[in-house]
Amino acid sequence: MSDWKQKRFWKEATAVESGGGFTVQLDGRGVKTPAKAPLTLPSRAMAEAIAAEWDAQVEGVNPESMPFTRSANAAIDKVANQHAEVADMLADYGDSDLLCYRADTPQELVARQAAQWDPALDWAEQTFGARLEPRQGLQHRSQESAALAVLRQAVHALNNFQLAAFHDLVSMSGSLVLGFATAQNWRTADDIWQISRLDETWQEEQWGVDDEAKATAELKREAFFHAKNFYDISC
Repeated sequence: MSDWKQKRFWKEATAVESGGGFTVQLDGRGVKTPAKAPLTLPSRAMAEAIAAEWDAQVEGVNPESMPFTRSANAAIDKVANQHAEVADMLADYGDSDLLCYRADTPQELVARQAAQWDPALDWAEQTFGARLEPRQGLQHRSQESAALAVLRQAVHALNNFQLAAFHDLVSMSGSLVLGFATAQNWRTADDIWQISRLDETWQEEQWGVDDEAKATAELKREAFFHAKNFYDISC
């Protein structure tokens, strides 16, 4: 977004209907993406969130303080031009899903993983008819192709804005299943984030908290929560 850093020149940012969708206007002029595409949005809620970000700018535009704007730009300028490629990249997480890599020792960790991760795999089977099987150890063993195909189809069905959000839900959690579980409100985003952090939490309990790792995890957590909020207003 470095191409559109600028001083504030507008008095009011408003969300308006436009071309079968919604957009944001600055003193009546439509906002465009960094690639100069119209900022056409799928919902009024998204337009209002983005308008609020523009209204919150004081002297200059600070893209880092505008996560909804950045996500919408990504959906329009990037995802829309390579939807299939992005969908395939995310669907590939299913064959190496975090939830399927299990410890064989110690027994307390084995039991904790089963208690927290098995219900998510059960949910995916009930929701999509696709069962991913857990494996002990780190060696890769492929999942059933039929199950992966079902999940891949579900990823491809997402619209550009949903897919932009889904990218972070999956990549930040390391799990295609948890990405879907968050998007479809299986549990709260906070609960699912904690489930995705089970191994890290275990290591902290054994060896203590690393401040740098904790700070990085907090940034990922914020991105994960934003992705959920963006997903919820993407249609």
